[in-house]
Amino acid sequence: MTGAILDRLDPGPEDVVMDLGCGTGLYARGLSGRASVVVCADPSPAMLAQLPADERLIPLHADAEDLADGRITSPHAGYDAILLKEVLHHVADPPDVIAGLVRLLRPGGRILVVMLPTTIDYPLFEAALRLFRERQPDPDGIAAAMDHSGLRTELTYEEFPLAFTVEHYSRMVRDRYMSLLSSFDDTEIEAGISEIRRNYPGPELRFPDRFALVLGTKETA
Repeated sequence: MTGAILDRLDPGPEDVVMDLGCGTGLYARGLSGRASVVVCADPSPAMLAQLPADERLIPLHADAEDLADGRITSPHAGYDAILLKEVLHHVADPPDVIAGLVRLLRPGGRILVVMLPTTIDYPLFEAALRLFRERQPDPDGIAAAMDHSGLRTELTYEEFPLAFTVEHYSRMVRDRYMSLLSSFDDTEIEAGISEIRRNYPGPELRFPDRFALVLGTKETA
């Protein structure tokens, strides 16, 4: 995934980059190896506290709506690249957030939205898959919003094979490895795990992790 992100954003040694929704900095680390500086924005202080100690990584306590609406001032006047990985399903109005972030781009700057498609092949229980379908934005709609905001847009897909033992995957579900699983209480999660084990009786689960990558580029003039 880091390679796919770097290939599309293509940060240069003088570039100022923002990883919006950076979490613990998993992808910011890769970006910082190519860029001048990476502003790591996240609404969770606990996540920001786990960023590596690196002067090129600048923590910023903010979410996408804060920055798009200007409620929190960015430490840089403009950005050459902005990454949003699995962020837009958390915001109320993705097109509005995109339009606000476009204003932070320098001429020639890029925004990369990495997101799951509207259907996934994860071995989850049916209630979780149904909730995902209800909540997940459509990558085509995100690409259209980026076009509408004046970006030259390209939508591509990447697929990564995953394999877990059923026991390990059950622990991941129990730990709510996807944010939507937080919508289910402990009893519902245990029932869901039982459903997964009925549907997938073998010792191992293999499935594709498929992502949409929507790249928007601002005109240079």
